[in-house]
Amino acid sequence: MNNRLKPRRVMIVTGEASGDLHGANLIKASQELDSGLQFFGVGGQNMEAAGCEILIAGEELAVMGIVEVLGHFPVIWRSFQKLKKILHGPERPDALVLIDFPEFNLRLAKQAKKARVPVLYYVSPQVWAWRRGRVKKIAEVVDSLAAIFPFEPELYDSLDINVEYVGHPLLDEFDTSGERLNLREKHRIPEHKKIVGLFPGSRGNELQFILKTIVASAEIIYAKNTDVHFLVPVAGSLPQEQIESAFPENLPITFIDSSSVSIYDVASSCDMILTVSGTVTLQIALVGTPMVILYKVSPLTYEIGKRLIKVDHIGLANIVAGKRVVPELIQNQATPERLAAEALKLLHDANYAELVRQELTSVRDKLGQPGCSERVAKMLIQLVSALPKNDHD
Repeated sequence: MNNRLKPRRVMIVTGEASGDLHGANLIKASQELDSGLQFFGVGGQNMEAAGCEILIAGEELAVMGIVEVLGHFPVIWRSFQKLKKILHGPERPDALVLIDFPEFNLRLAKQAKKARVPVLYYVSPQVWAWRRGRVKKIAEVVDSLAAIFPFEPELYDSLDINVEYVGHPLLDEFDTSGERLNLREKHRIPEHKKIVGLFPGSRGNELQFILKTIVASAEIIYAKNTDVHFLVPVAGSLPQEQIESAFPENLPITFIDSSSVSIYDVASSCDMILTVSGTVTLQIALVGTPMVILYKVSPLTYEIGKRLIKVDHIGLANIVAGKRVVPELIQNQATPERLAAEALKLLHDANYAELVRQELTSVRDKLGQPGCSERVAKMLIQLVSALPKNDHD
C-alpha cells in the first residue's frame, strides 16, 4: 500500500446489471494493485460485495428507451443532483469511473470536468451505432477511455483523450466462472426433455414490452413440442413473483435466481435460448448455446430510435461477428408465432443448431483475450497516481 495521509476515493457509477458485474471485477483488480483505494457510488449487489459503498442502487436508474426514461425522470434527476453535489463538494473524489450508461454518465462527466475530477470511462459509449459526432464531446469531458471492442480506438484518433483497447470484460468473468453447473441434474429435468431458456432481461421496464411476448412464445413452443422444459433466470433487480405469475401453471418451468446461479450455468444447461438483446447475448455466445434475440420497446421509442441508430444488427453477438449468426426479431417482427418458429427450428434441426454453435465460436475469438479488468485497473491507478498525493487542486 502507498504511504498516503489519506486514502484515494473513487466514485464509480453504472446503471446496468452488466455494469455492476464489470464494476465489481474492476474494484477487485484495482485493490490488488493498490489496497488503499476506496470505492463508492452507484451499482448493485456485485459491487457492494466487492467493497463498494452503494449510495444509489443501480436498478433505480436502469431504464431502457427514450420515452421510458422520461417517465422515470424524477428519480434519475434526484440521483444526478446527489452525485453532482458530491463532485463539487469538499469531499469530492480523487477520480470518477463511469461504466456504460452513457446518457446519464456523460452528463456526470461534464460535472466532473468542471470540478477538476479526472474521469475514466469504461465500456465506451456506442458511438459506432449512433451519433458518431459525440466522440468530440466525449473527448472534452473524459480523460481516459477503456474500449472493449477493437474497432473503437480509431474513432478517437486525433482527439485529446487517452483511449486503450482492453478486451471485453466478459472474458474475465467467463474465464473465472469455474466448472459449469448441470441444472438439468440439479432440478431433475428428464434427459429426453429439450431445455429452452427464456431470458427476460434485467431492466424493469423491459417486462412491460417483452414478458408477455416471451410467455406467449413459450406457450406456442410447448403446444407444438411437449418434450420441453423451460428455464427462466430472474435478475435480482426484477420482481420474481411478477415474473412467475405471468406464466401459466401448465408450462413445465423452473425459475432460477440469478444472484445465486451463474448466467453461464443457465445458458450451458439449455438447448436453445430466447433472449432479450443486450450484454446477455455475448454471455450466451461465450457458452455457445444457439439463441433467438428479441427486442421490443414502446412504439414511440422505436420510431425515434430507428432513425438514430445506424447498425446492421441489434444483438451484440451479431455485431461482434460482423454478420447475422443468430436470428433477430425486432419490434413488430417479434411476434410469439415467429419467435416460436425460430426456437423450434433450432430444437428440431440438429444441423442448423450445430452451424449456429460454430458461428458463435467466432464471436468468442473476436472478443480478445482475458485480463480486461486488470488492464482497466492499471488505467485507473495511472490516472490517480498522476494526482498530487493528498489533493488534486
